[in-house]
Amino acid sequence: MTATTVTSNSTTPATGGIPALVVVAHGSRDPRALSTVRALLDRVRVLRPALPVHLGHVELNAPLLPDTLTALGDGAAVLVPLLLSRGHHVKRDIPELAAASPARTRVAAPLGPHPLLVDALQARLTEAGWPTRAGTDHAVVLASAGSRDPESRADTARTAAALSARLGVPVVPAYASAAPPTVPEAVRALTDRGYRRVAVASCFTAPGRFATECAAAAPWIAAAPLGTHPSIARLLLHRYDRARGRGGTGNAGKEARGTARPATTEPALAG
Repeated sequence: MTATTVTSNSTTPATGGIPALVVVAHGSRDPRALSTVRALLDRVRVLRPALPVHLGHVELNAPLLPDTLTALGDGAAVLVPLLLSRGHHVKRDIPELAAASPARTRVAAPLGPHPLLVDALQARLTEAGWPTRAGTDHAVVLASAGSRDPESRADTARTAAALSARLGVPVVPAYASAAPPTVPEAVRALTDRGYRRVAVASCFTAPGRFATECAAAAPWIAAAPLGTHPSIARLLLHRYDRARGRGGTGNAGKEARGTARPATTEPALAG
C-alpha cells in the first residue's frame, strides 16, 4: 500500500520540526473503543518519545479530526488511518478533511494488509486458545466491519490469505455489514465442509458493537480485537515512516482545496 498524498494548487515552504503523527480512528459509541485507542497511542509514544502523536476521529468521538488539525495550525502532519483496509473513509473522507485544514498534511495507507497485522491477528487467536499445531478440522473466519468498496474487500481477502498461510488452515473473510458473507454464514459454510473447530479472528481495532456481534457467532473460540497489541503500534509507525518517505506536496491551507491520489496496492505485503 502506498500513501494517499493530499495536493494543493499552491505550495507552502516547510517549517522546522518533525511532522506530527495524527492517528485517525473511526469513532464508536462504545466507551471501550476510545480508551483502547488512547492506550494504543500511549504505546506508540513509548516506542518513539520524540514524535508528537495526536488523535482525531472521523465521527462519534472527540476530538474530531478537523479539530485536531486546526489545533496544529499550519504545521506538518502525517495522518495514519486506524483502519484495516481501503474504503470510503480512507479514499475520500480523510483526504478531504485534510485538504480543508490549515495543516500541511499527508495521508498514509491504512493498516492492512501487512505482515504486522497478521502478527497481531495470530497473537490474539493464540491468546484465545488457538493450538500451536492446528488439526485438519481447524479453520478460521476473519471477521471485519465490511464495506461496499471492492478494494476494501480485496484488502480483507489478502489479509485472510496471509493469515491462512501463517496458520496452515483455511481462513474465510466475513463481514459485520455491507458485504457477504456474514460471520454466521461463513461459520456455517465451513462447518458444512467438515471443519469442527472454527475460530473467529477479530479484524477490529477496538471493542465495539460489530466486534461483539461477530464474537458471539463463534462456535468455538473468538479472538479479542487487535487493541493495543505491540504489532499494531509498530504498524502505525511504519505507515507514518512510509508516508514521510513518499513524494508529494502538502496542503497549503484553507484557500486550497486539495485532491487525493487513491492508495494503490503493492505487489507484496511488505509495504
